[in-house]
Amino acid sequence: AMDRSEVVDGIREGLMDDWNVLENVFKLLQREETFCADPQKWDKQKIVPFLQPDKLKELINLRIRESEKCSLAEIEELCQQVIHYSVKTSHGRFHNQLFGQLDPFGLAGSLITEAMNGSSYTYEVAPVFSLIETELISTVCQWAGYAKGDGILSPGGSMSNMYGIVLARYKIAPSVKTSGMFGMQPLVLFTSDQSHYSFSKAANWLGLGCNNCVSVRTNKQGQMLLDDLEAKILEVKAQGGQPFFVNCTAGTTVLGAFDDINGAADVAERHGLWLHVDACLGGAVLMSKKYRSLVAGLERAHSVAWNPHKTVGVPMQCSIFITREPDRLLEQCNSTDAHYLFQQDKFYDVSYDTGNKSVQCGRKIDAFKFWLMLKARGYGKYGALVDHAIDMSRLLEDKLRLRSDRYRLVLEQHEYSNVCFWYIPKAMRGQKETPEWWDRLSAVAPKIKEQMAYSGTLMIGYSPLKAHNLGNFFRMVLTCFPVLKQEELDFILDEIERLGEKIEV
Repeated sequence: AMDRSEVVDGIREGLMDDWNVLENVFKLLQREETFCADPQKWDKQKIVPFLQPDKLKELINLRIRESEKCSLAEIEELCQQVIHYSVKTSHGRFHNQLFGQLDPFGLAGSLITEAMNGSSYTYEVAPVFSLIETELISTVCQWAGYAKGDGILSPGGSMSNMYGIVLARYKIAPSVKTSGMFGMQPLVLFTSDQSHYSFSKAANWLGLGCNNCVSVRTNKQGQMLLDDLEAKILEVKAQGGQPFFVNCTAGTTVLGAFDDINGAADVAERHGLWLHVDACLGGAVLMSKKYRSLVAGLERAHSVAWNPHKTVGVPMQCSIFITREPDRLLEQCNSTDAHYLFQQDKFYDVSYDTGNKSVQCGRKIDAFKFWLMLKARGYGKYGALVDHAIDMSRLLEDKLRLRSDRYRLVLEQHEYSNVCFWYIPKAMRGQKETPEWWDRLSAVAPKIKEQMAYSGTLMIGYSPLKAHNLGNFFRMVLTCFPVLKQEELDFILDEIERLGEKIEV
């Protein structure tokens, strides 16, 4: 066996050669089949060559060993395998999540971010990136209607929502930061039965308890019922709990529904509660002219979460949290004395050190890729793309109505770029729609989904809606990229029908 100094010397001497791996990787990234972004080729390129986990484990050598000697060519081969068997989320027929195809300018920003390998906590370590984050936060605050705002980028919408809850708790009970929640009456938060599960998770993580995350009923459109919100607040007060936080959803995960922010703000103000808006999905309308009114009243919310990686095409992940609270509340709430990082006697203006606002220490730079996109196109163009995605969703509803013998909309009109519908196979058409028939219909989407996976031609998610006792239906999601033409909508419906005739119901 080589002794340690030989190993270390060997690595040192070969290191500059190792950097050549980047050339190989850049070559892979320039191949069309890595992204499948060209509409001319979608018919021929699979979104994913789907394999079951056991089969995939046989094909790719996943084992991690103490000693390896891989040549650059072998490393390139490994990378090629990983790309080949991964889902091509930039393929224009990937509509499976709330995110879709990348904006190339966003990917360019991501590559530079990774290469610079900085961290967002101090200006010292990330000078340009710190200024960019500050600029982006201040711009989004303006869009939201905050005269003076503050904010931070976080690792995902679940974390952004948690920032809102922690800030609201700090405002109502600042001593919790130092003394904890011992002996306090239960703090209770309210959110709709169609809101994201991150509120329940946050209640667990923050020691509030999931039972103190109260679920408010929704109407048929998926919007929170304000009279039920009011009733639940009064009920909690009567039982000795302390309401402190209301969440409005701007774009629910399944139906894409928008709660009435002005109405919720009235209720919250009446009871002295913090109003947060989870606009992780629907925040993209901030750049739109036509659909900006979906978030009317946003300036009345104390805090907002928005994920530009949804709808807009920013690479994963990009998640913005903003608050209109003055006096550096975000910093007061989250800061600790980390003397080795946030020295106050530095050689530059330490107000650009954002780390004291964050619950993290090291923090990935997520602002640059979005900023670069905005520099490349200006936010007006993204507004036009958001409008286009929503308009295409309304057109898809029209096309579904034209095929009403085989398709059924969950809502006659959705508010955003999600469209939910059932497909009715031939064998089930023209029958009496009994509870048993609906149970059978609920099994259709998962079976077609399996056909989609193996054919690689299309990826669309499905979901039930437990709050309204609805069985599985498809949830089609339109995003800014790909910029679809209407013929593509016909392909989607034709393809579901083609796959739908292969299943047993």
